[in-house]
Amino acid sequence: MKVKNKYVNRSRISEKRFREIIKYFSLDLNAVQIKELTGLSRQTINKYLTAIRLRIVELSILQSAPLVGQIEVDESYFGARRVRGKRGRGALGETIVFGLLKRGDKVYTE
Repeated sequence: MKVKNKYVNRSRISEKRFREIIKYFSLDLNAVQIKELTGLSRQTINKYLTAIRLRIVELSILQSAPLVGQIEVDESYFGARRVRGKRGRGALGETIVFGLLKRGDKVYTE
């Protein structure tokens, strides 16, 4: 029996279609947009996008080394100026940058 897709075991779509889904995923398109471009159903697209995201998480966990020792953590908000008289911080329209620094070694940001 000929294997239809070497990337996904027991897949019902061809390698070409799967590579097309990955291409559109890397272009940051949502499932509805990918559905319209590929002609596959939204449920099928969501199934494969979820599998791709889970695989990315698995590989990132395997490649990340645990941090030991003293670790410094900080966050910053970049964006609009603070409005006087408003209560709280309000992060609407601001970009949050979160960083980790391990002293005496490389700098890690996530």
